[in-house]
Parts: sequence; C-alpha cells; structure tokens
Amino acid sequence: MFVDEVRLRVVAGNGGDGCVSFRREKFVPRGGPDGGDGGKGGDVVLLVGPDLRTLLHLRHQNLFRAERGGDGGSKQCSGPGGVDCLIRIPPGTIVRDAASGEWIADLVAPGQSLAIARGGRGGKGNVHFKSPTRRTPRIATPGQEGEARDLKIELRLLADVGLVGLPNVGKSTLLARVSNAQPRIGDYPFTTLQPNLGIVGVGATFSFVMADIPGLIEGAHEGRGLGTGFLKHIERTRLLLFLLDSGSPDPAADYAILRHEIESFSQSLARRPRLVAFSRADIHDGEHPYPEIEREAPIAFSAHTGEGVDPLLWRLCARLIEIDRTAASRAAGAGAPPAPTGPVSLSDLPFALRVDQGGDLGPHPWPERYFVGQLPEDAAHEE
Repeated sequence: MFVDEVRLRVVAGNGGDGCVSFRREKFVPRGGPDGGDGGKGGDVVLLVGPDLRTLLHLRHQNLFRAERGGDGGSKQCSGPGGVDCLIRIPPGTIVRDAASGEWIADLVAPGQSLAIARGGRGGKGNVHFKSPTRRTPRIATPGQEGEARDLKIELRLLADVGLVGLPNVGKSTLLARVSNAQPRIGDYPFTTLQPNLGIVGVGATFSFVMADIPGLIEGAHEGRGLGTGFLKHIERTRLLLFLLDSGSPDPAADYAILRHEIESFSQSLARRPRLVAFSRADIHDGEHPYPEIEREAPIAFSAHTGEGVDPLLWRLCARLIEIDRTAASRAAGAGAPPAPTGPVSLSDLPFALRVDQGGDLGPHPWPERYFVGQLPEDAAHEE
C-alpha cells in the first residue's frame, strides 16, 4: 500500500529531577551538600532511510515518545540521559506543523537527520545552591518538560523523469517495459491509483529513476479525478515526459489540457524541463503525420512492441545530461569557469554511452580504458 501522508504527535523526554543529598561519611562531619543533577530527556529525531519508499510503517502509530532523563543521585552523581526516539522516513519527506501548516523541514538526502522535538534539561542538585550563608541547602530543581509537537508528514517522490499524461495513454506500460517495476496495467481509466517508481538502465553505465503518476484529467488541480493528491509527486522530478496518445483525434488539445493542469497547480513545475512523446505508435494509421509540439521533432514509440523505445531512452538520457550540465554551470558561479551550456545531442553523451549506442565515437585517440571491437594482440597481452 502506498501511503504518502500521515499525522504524528511527538513528545520529547522530560529532564530528570535534581537530588537533595548530603555527604555522610565516617570521620567527615558536616560533609555538605552533594546532590547530583538530573539527566537530559531524550530527543525525537527524524532520520532519512534510503531503503524506505512510503510512509506505510507510520500509518498505525501516531504517537512517538522519547525516554525521560534519570534523576540525580548522591555523591554528585548525575542522572543518565534519556534515550532518543528515532523515526525513520523516506527521502523526499516534507515536515509541517499540523496546526498552522508551517513548513519545518524538507529532508531529501539519505542519512539526513533532524531533532524535531528537544528533550528537557535536567534539574539542578542541591550542590549548586550552597553558599557561605547557606550551608545546608535543601533545594533542588525539577527537570524541564520536553517539547511536544503535532506534525504533518508528507512524502514527495524523488525521480529523474516523471510521466505525465491522460488516463490510459500507456504510462504504466512504458514503465513496465523499460524497468523491473510491475505497475498495474488495465484498459480502463485510472488503472494506476498510486505512483510507481522504476530504475531504467540505458546502456551499461547510465541509469535514472522514472515515476509513473496516475492519469490527469481536466480539472485535476481542483480535485477532479484523483485530484492534487498525486500532482504533488511530480514536483520533485527533474524532467517531465508528456505522453500523448497516437490514436487521439487531437493530440495538441490533449497537450493543452495537461499543460493547463500543470500550470494551475504550480508555476515552478510549469517551468520544469519537459519532453513530449507519442505513445502507442503501433495503432497510428500512418496517413497523418505526428504534429510538432513545442517546436520539437515528434518522438513516437510503442511500449507494447518496443518500437522506438530505445531512441526515446537515449533522448531522455541526453536531456538529463543537459540538465546536469546547466546545473553545474550555475553552481560554478563567477569563481570557476562555467560548464558548457546549450542542447545536448546524442554525440555529446559520455564515451561509454556512445559505445553502447554504436554512435559516433569522436576523434582519436580514444580513452585508454575503452576498446572498441576486438582488442589488438599487443593490447590484449598488456591487459
């Protein structure tokens, strides 16, 4: 079951109480106060686990409480600190205050942690209250209460490519074709009821994560169909792949609907890099050419027969490299030479990918660690 939103109450541990004690040893009259401090209460900590994909493990547990700190003891012994309460969450989790909706944190990196509720301080023992005029203080302070918060935890899927399309356009079929994911596939609307992720391999060295989002219909940003519950999952994708049905009487109108829903939901998402492709090319009549969308040459494929799937993957690969190159150029800033920008062609792919694709390998000499075709005898002996 895919669970992408839960509400939790987290309570950090209270601090331990300080101790009122006096030193009582043989031959040590009036030893004075020696009460120790209480221990600190445990924190409630959110930890990003790389192996998690949903919030299902938090669905039936909505209260998390850290351990209370131990009380102080005699002989100035401090109480033990309370054990932290650890809550594991998947990458891409947004944490908000449940009452106000205020944004608290966005946890995306595996291993990233956040102390969402701090434990209370331990109380002071009576050893801290002695003075020349107060030699027998019978005063100690109680431990402070730990923080308590009501949280709303939301998951936004992290993916490189997000599939966007109307219902029954072949998104799940494409994901099943190019990855080991096994999404539900059917010939009726809204077959996909939850997002699916798959790792797509291109050649021998390149791979990316593809997300299959349930189909959008007109008015989805207002709650129609499956509503905005899954639109939010494409906010994390680096590249949007719009799929249009080759058998549609008006693909341009279908694309306009999808663009309108994306723009109405999020302006930042509307500016995300995108690619348009025509699915189910095996049912295209061939008489009417594919229209140009966004001034790009049409890409057509059939996930059922496999026709055109590999060229589509190479095009996605090139576009992702272009996005990475642009991001590196922006990150370089003025203090470093910028990375080359502009569209990436298939000939700009890394050498290993060009070998896999059988494309132009560029000028000689090639990198020494790559050999194309049969190894020369001298090179074979060297290896």
